[in-house]
Parts: sequence; C-alpha cells; structure tokens
Amino acid sequence: MTTHPDWYRDAVLYSLDVKTFADGNGDGIGDFVGLRDRLDYLDDLGVTCLWLLPFYPSPWRDNGYDVADYYGIDERLGTMGDFHRFLDDAHDRGMRVLVDMVFNHTSTEHQWFQRARDGDEKYREYYLWTDDPADAPEEDTIFPGEEESVWTYDEAADAYYYHQFYHFQPDLNVSNPDVQAEIERVLQFWTEQGVDGFRVDAATPMIGAKGAVPVSIDEPHVLFKQMKRAVSEVDDETVLLAEADDEPAELRRYFGEGDEFDLLLSFVSNAHLLWALADENADHLAEAFDRLPAYEDIVECGQWANFLRNFDELNLGPLPYEQFQRAIEVIGADHDTRIYGRGVRRRLASILGGDTDRLACATSLCFALPGTPIVVAGDEIGMGDELSLPGRDAVRTPMQWTDDPTAGFSTADPDSFVRPLVDGEYGPEAVNVAAQRADPDSLLARVRAIVETRKACPELSRGQQSVVDTDEQTVFVHRSEWDGTTLLTAHNVGPDPVSVSLDAPGDVATHLLGPGDYSLDSDTLSVELGGYDYCWLRLGQPRTRTA
Repeated sequence: MTTHPDWYRDAVLYSLDVKTFADGNGDGIGDFVGLRDRLDYLDDLGVTCLWLLPFYPSPWRDNGYDVADYYGIDERLGTMGDFHRFLDDAHDRGMRVLVDMVFNHTSTEHQWFQRARDGDEKYREYYLWTDDPADAPEEDTIFPGEEESVWTYDEAADAYYYHQFYHFQPDLNVSNPDVQAEIERVLQFWTEQGVDGFRVDAATPMIGAKGAVPVSIDEPHVLFKQMKRAVSEVDDETVLLAEADDEPAELRRYFGEGDEFDLLLSFVSNAHLLWALADENADHLAEAFDRLPAYEDIVECGQWANFLRNFDELNLGPLPYEQFQRAIEVIGADHDTRIYGRGVRRRLASILGGDTDRLACATSLCFALPGTPIVVAGDEIGMGDELSLPGRDAVRTPMQWTDDPTAGFSTADPDSFVRPLVDGEYGPEAVNVAAQRADPDSLLARVRAIVETRKACPELSRGQQSVVDTDEQTVFVHRSEWDGTTLLTAHNVGPDPVSVSLDAPGDVATHLLGPGDYSLDSDTLSVELGGYDYCWLRLGQPRTRTA
C-alpha cells in the first residue's frame, strides 16, 4: 500500500474560478493578480487548500473545461509569472493548491486535434473516429437536451469524431499508450511548478469503453495508478481528487490500495444532503451512509470530499428513482431551473430561501460528515444565482466583495465583466463580503467558526463513524470515535425546536460549536436544538480549545 500524505485529511478546501473571483488589472476578467490580492481574505476564512477551476488557454466555450493547451496560463488570467507569485504567496500562508485537470477530452482547438484532423496519423489515434455513426452503438450524451449525438462530422478529417460532452470537446483515446504518456507529462509538469494536487475531471467517463468499436484499457484503473505514480515521483505529498460520479458499489475501486485517488467527490452524499435540507427530513441523509461503502473500508486508502454545491448543476441523479422524482419537483419546482434532466442550476442560498440559520446549519452538516469538506466561492456569504444566464453559468457569477455597482470585483464597467453580476435580492447590495465581515452574526462569521472547528476535529477523518438513530425525523446525529474521545454532532434540519436523548458513557462533555445546548446526566446526553440549530460536542477530555 502506498504511504499517503496526511495533509488532505484535515484540510478545508475552497473551490474558486480565477476568472470570476477578483480582477487585478481592471479589464473585467478575474486573474491571478486579483486572486493573489485576496489571499488575506481566504487566510482569514481559515481554508487550507484552494481548488482552482481550469486556467489553461481555452476558447471558454465550456468555462475552461475545453482545454486548448495543457502547459500554459490563459493570457486573460495572467502570465506564468503571475501564477507562480500567487502560488508562492499561498504557500507562504500555509495554503495548498489543487488545480483542475481535464483528460477525458480536449478542445477542438487543441493542437493535437488540429493535427489529427489535418491527417497526422499519430495524433489521429489520440481521438476516436468513424466513417458512419449509424454503425456505432447507440449512446446518450452527458448533456441531453443540448447535444443530440456523441458523434460530430469534421470536414477536414472527412470523418466523425466521438465526444461524450459538447461537440467542441472531442474525447481522448486514453487506451492509447501515447496519450497515457502525454497525461503523465502534463501531471509531472504542473507538479514541478509546485502545485499540491489535481482534481481530475470526469474520471468515470474517462475510463469507460468508448468509440464506434468501443475501446478501453484492459484494466481501466491502471491508468489512475499510473497517474498517482507519476505525481508521486515528483512529490510524494501530491494529492489526486476524483470527480467520480459512479454507482455507489463501484466507488471503492477508485481508491485502489492507496495507489489511485486520495479523495473522491461524494456525489451520493451531496444529493442526499441537499434533499434532506430541502425536504427538512434527516432520514434522506442517513440513507447515503447505507448506500456508500463503509468508511472503515476506505479510510486507510483515502476519504470522501464533501460539498454542498459546485460550479456545475446540482446533480440529483444519484438519488434512488422515487426520491429523485420527489426531489426534482421540490428543488426544481421552477422548470427553468432544471437542467440535463438530472439537476438544478440554483445556488445553495436560493434553494434554502436565503435563510442564514438554514445556510449555517447546512454548512455545519456538510463539515460534520466524515471526510474533507469543500466550500464553493460565494457560499460562505450566501450568494445567489442569475437565472437569466444560460445553463450552468447561472451559478458562475463574479464574487461579491462590496455593495457598490461593481461588487468590488473589478474597476471596469460592469457591462464589460466576464459574466454579469447577480441582480435582485441576492445582488451585491444585499449580499457581500464587506458587510458580513463587519457583522459578528453574519453567515460569513458562522462559516469561519465552522471552518476552524472542523480543523480541530481529526475524529472526522480518522475515527470510527456511525449514524445515531433518534426518534426525530428532522435531526441528524453523527458519532466519530478516535483516540479515546468521541465527537458527536447533532443537526436539526427543520424549523421547530427539538430535544433528543442519547447514550453517552462518561462524565465530560465539551461544547465545540453551534447554538444548540446540552446537558449530561449520568449516562444520558440531552441535546436541545432550536429550528435549524446545530451542536458539536466532544465527549471525553478536551483535545483543543472550543470555538
């Protein structure tokens, strides 16, 4: 078994898109200069690792996931020097940096594809082609409703190329040893630049059988082992995070024996968590624990990465069918918010009605799950969405720093911004960092306390995990036991006050976090929770200061 780096186990990740975070040169597009200028804010928030969406040269037809060059910085975001100055400053503050890496496909503008369509046989084999799609197996696209087929005709090549995603994103043939070698070179290049890890986009479709005569690697997970080995040869503390949206029974395989991914985004937990919050029924979240591999079966090899939202759609597809049908009707009640037949293009605050108590409870609950928590930029202040924008761009609006007309994002005219600001009740005049930094009761202040508490609770990464049954449908209680102490977290996802009584051997309890209260009498622990309250308790001798 590979010896894993430990830093990611107690990390708190913050996901951001450089182009919409902060503009440092006044052109209306976020950049590395602007991001560097905001590192003090991120340091104050307490996050320990930044996850950057793609920043490579790209046509930006799919928010940068259509990569045109794996080895550069898009000139609109800065230079390699700007990137290194940002990276050095982040490291000086003790922050690690993960970068998105897209190997399932490239842009049609990538030189590999351009050489393939121009007749270069070597690069032709980097992609998948057919003369007649009618002879290929029928297959659905990743984006139903936006793409009708996984095949698109290229006039220069006089053939059809295969793409699971958009037609301008041809799939790479990862079964080709030359492509595998390219992947290793890219990973090692960026590891040598100093990045601390990679979030691997579309890991599941990447290794599936694809093409007219479906091809795949004989043992698909060998590719992931090669990727882990490639980065470890440069720096053995480099972490791989997988976007693996697979069947629950298959997820354990992505960790290998500690020689593949260190972290997996838990789409199962995410769908069940959001449904529990929206339906105000904690039983939905408990079901996720029944469906996922037992934590003790993965903890030696890696752990889950837990999140409330990301910069894509909220994918409710991992829910069982009947639950999915109910969830999409509740969360996607407005049909304009639905997308791809599986998800909703809303921000967390919009889903939960902008209620600070509900948003804080949701954040605490996400952080209380076993694994590594993720905050998506803007959720810490309750940013909303802009549904006038097409598709997933609704949740990809610029960060709201102040209440002025530019939201403090840029000195440029807002009409020139890379994407419009949110308008209406969640706009910058109502939701912004500056106002919340000055308010000790703000969502930002509560998220900061949650972040600091999670970093002081190694039980959630290393302990024995269990869900505690209660008679209250709105209450979720989770227990983590490690190194002689027990961490107990209780969350009320409903609006009415509740009280739960739990077995709690021992006579010492330390309140770590939350507005909820407790009393300890002999072997019984009583937890009192108001509407949308939460309470983190450590049973046994105190390990750290309280928060």
